Amino acid sequence: MSKFDLSDDGVVVIIGSGAGGGTLANELCQQGIKVVLLEAGARQSIATFIQDEWKSFGQLAWLDNRTTSGSWRVAKDFPNLPAWICKTVGGTTTHWAGASLRLQPHEFKARTTYGEIKGASLMDWPLTLEELEPYYARAEDKMGVTRTHGIPGLPGNNNFKVLYAGATRLGYKEVHTGHMAINSQPRDGRARCMQMGFCFQGCKSGAKWSTLYTEIPKAEITGNLELRPESHVVRIEHDEQGRASAVVYVDAAGATQRQKARVVCVAGNSIETPRLLLLSASNTFKDGLANSSGEVGRNYMRHMTGSVYGMFRQPVHMYRGTTMAGIVRDEARHDTRRGFAGGYELETLSLGVPFMAAFLNPGGWGAEFADYMDHYDHLAGLWIVGEDMPRATNRVTLNTDVKDKFGNPVPNVHFDDHANDVAMREHAFSLGQRIYEAAGATKSFRTPPYPSTHNLGTCRMGASAKDSVCNAHGQTHDIANLFISDGSQFTTGGAENPTLTIVTLAIRQAEYIGRQMSARAI
Repeated sequence: MSKFDLSDDGVVVIIGSGAGGGTLANELCQQGIKVVLLEAGARQSIATFIQDEWKSFGQLAWLDNRTTSGSWRVAKDFPNLPAWICKTVGGTTTHWAGASLRLQPHEFKARTTYGEIKGASLMDWPLTLEELEPYYARAEDKMGVTRTHGIPGLPGNNNFKVLYAGATRLGYKEVHTGHMAINSQPRDGRARCMQMGFCFQGCKSGAKWSTLYTEIPKAEITGNLELRPESHVVRIEHDEQGRASAVVYVDAAGATQRQKARVVCVAGNSIETPRLLLLSASNTFKDGLANSSGEVGRNYMRHMTGSVYGMFRQPVHMYRGTTMAGIVRDEARHDTRRGFAGGYELETLSLGVPFMAAFLNPGGWGAEFADYMDHYDHLAGLWIVGEDMPRATNRVTLNTDVKDKFGNPVPNVHFDDHANDVAMREHAFSLGQRIYEAAGATKSFRTPPYPSTHNLGTCRMGASAKDSVCNAHGQTHDIANLFISDGSQFTTGGAENPTLTIVTLAIRQAEYIGRQMSARAI
């Protein structure tokens, strides 16, 4: 692996190695650009992944202390774990389920399409689907997304068959095993899905796309990448002209290091990314980097979520097979006759017994809870994912009363459901239960939202520096050589799982950075 000197000010420093950072690193390296990739977590592998839920959670999850506030249920159930993301090389692409869906045309124009919604800070993206389509196609090819580029869909397990039976009996048409970045046949030097069912614990067959064993190794082969795991970034520095000039981090040995940079790209997820910009405040940027708009940390979105489980007379064994290879897309449209703006999707979901006990009804117990656990193998499950409304008051701030092990304030995540979110969730809960009833369920159970993997917003892109943090390329309005390279740049969330769009934006951003560097503009 290549090594670059700490004083090398010609490198691009990327913070975070997940869907955004890992993809960006490879795309830049393929252009011949030198990259230092800093990742707070350790490097695991297909061999070291653990097919045990709690042990895997300890191995992969981001468990650094965080605090929460607001009326959302998560603040009550998981006050120090607002998000289920990963601290490991590959980031949350080690844990994600693989669902890869394009945003719809109207979702890029949410403010124009939905109009003014009280209590929401809707804004149109400075991009359209038409502009992103060629990059979406490249991302789908890179990731091996099923039902694109002639790649067949994954087979349906019992969990999907139950969903399909109920949904089609209710008249739904777009019901299939999804667009998944999981090999349904050998591809790109990786095996096909073995249907082991431990998608959230790291894919032991390597069938699921992850930057850990796709983008990062390909970047290393070029000789242009130095990956530094267990390197926790604490500050971004700037020079007298206000340009990002260095990244300060604590290495695996606990020593503080300072890497100079020509360009800095932040891809630490929608909680750590704004936190780092706020921690990097200076006399020049008193409110944090790239924050002249006051928007850093604001408009935090996590998708409208919840789950439904149906109990059946015969065993279902929902845990056998791919975790989320099943979807009902018909409700993803925008149709205010349902009582809300935007749409949602239903996706198959199965959790193992330990996580089922933790998430079915956190803090609850009793006869009904015990009955569902007793009949675990008779359950079918689905997850709801829908477009939640951005709100300026839903935000990530620094909690100066609580410090991390480096002495820095931890992030506080404040969230209140918008009335539109509540109405959409109720509609989706009701539909999920109707689907299982139509499939023959004896009863069904609604589970509250748990810590989300879909963390979005907080550094949103927009056409104006007055109300956004970065432009359509993720380049911050205030600092030309500082980029946002993860889901933080989402202007609105859409109804779709975000990873495909994050990868798509990273491919496009890499082209832009390459052009800007060649032109000596950055």
